[in-house]
Amino acid sequence: MTRSFGVSQFVLSVLLYLGPVIGFSEAATESEENMYGLNEIVELALAKNPLVTFAEGQIEQQRGVQTAAGAYPNPTVGSSSGHGRLRDTGRAGVGPFLDRDTLTEYNVTVGQPVEWPAMRAARQRVADLGLATANVGLLETQLNLRSLVKVAFYDLLLAQQDAALARRNLEIIEGVQRIVKARVKSGEAPQFESIKAEVEVLKARQQLARADNLVRVSRVTVDTFTGGSLGPSYSIQGDFTGIPTEINLEGLMNRMMSQHPTIQRLLRSVEQSDWKIEFERQMRVPTVTVGGSYWREMGREAYQGGLSVPMPLWYRRQGEIASSLGAKRREEAELLRARNELARSVHQHYQDARTTAELIDVFDKGLLKQASEALRLAQFSFQQGASSLLEVFDAQRVQRQIMLDYAQARHDLSVSLARLEQAVGGEL
Repeated sequence: MTRSFGVSQFVLSVLLYLGPVIGFSEAATESEENMYGLNEIVELALAKNPLVTFAEGQIEQQRGVQTAAGAYPNPTVGSSSGHGRLRDTGRAGVGPFLDRDTLTEYNVTVGQPVEWPAMRAARQRVADLGLATANVGLLETQLNLRSLVKVAFYDLLLAQQDAALARRNLEIIEGVQRIVKARVKSGEAPQFESIKAEVEVLKARQQLARADNLVRVSRVTVDTFTGGSLGPSYSIQGDFTGIPTEINLEGLMNRMMSQHPTIQRLLRSVEQSDWKIEFERQMRVPTVTVGGSYWREMGREAYQGGLSVPMPLWYRRQGEIASSLGAKRREEAELLRARNELARSVHQHYQDARTTAELIDVFDKGLLKQASEALRLAQFSFQQGASSLLEVFDAQRVQRQIMLDYAQARHDLSVSLARLEQAVGGEL
């Protein structure tokens, strides 16, 4: 009896170790030098992710287009030269060449295209809007990347918490297994109890292996978003976020319509399409080339001026104008689609966040406490000999599942808020 009481006390002390495990902030085992918070990872992603580099390259490209749009057309200079001999000897000595019958002849021509001012202004406006679109596109890329990094961070945080709980669970079950083996060896329990304990240990090890593998996969995902800046071995620190107290759906919708980078980018694209149409229409006015030339020939020297005007008789850019009109319709349709999609996303993620917050409130106000109390009663009943070891395992399993559901709910709330920020166009 003395040994039995001591064993029960030891089991109780081991099980009590599980009771307070509701937070998981101590999941990481790496050194502090390899610990990263959410803000640090977001900053690394914004600095190292190739998506941002691509968007920055788009800006540089549009700056080049803007420079080209503001440039003036280059003049055309032509010249020819050769040796001339006078065949009509009766005309020798006439003019400025006196009595020479041979001469080096040459001519020089200069032509300067003069663009139609309205066409030039339209081309420059198209380039300016292209640069503005690229700048807003960078903001859009950063917004989407920030949301993706946050979701990946919360996935890794949940995986780390799951692994920490699975590891503690395995330690407890292994301790119980040793106790059961001792009781079987002493004849206080049947051999079947040892088999049951062994099965529980195998299940716990499988759960831990799956949890550790998920941590590794999630860690690689986060590292990928930072362009490999975190390295193969690192850990994260932080917690899930809670829903802000002062947010309302109407305010979020107004922010989305007026500030979202995707909406701003598409608005500029539509305006750019308008100016492309104007540019094609102005291109129907031909570009005039003003020219002059100097001719020096045998017996002749001349200065000439001229004007070259292409005549748009057969084709007046109908195809380019129609193409630009079609591009504008496509941009307007994309703008409408984006507005509807973002409005749907705002409604969905707002309601998801509200629903999940209510579920978390249920956990906080009673469910977690009830699970802990059920485990405590099972432990006390086992101590008094009124319940079996499997009943204690069942209570432990129920509490662990509730704790996992609680962590999952907090994760879902954080993910919903991250995606709501992405749909709104900025932090809540």
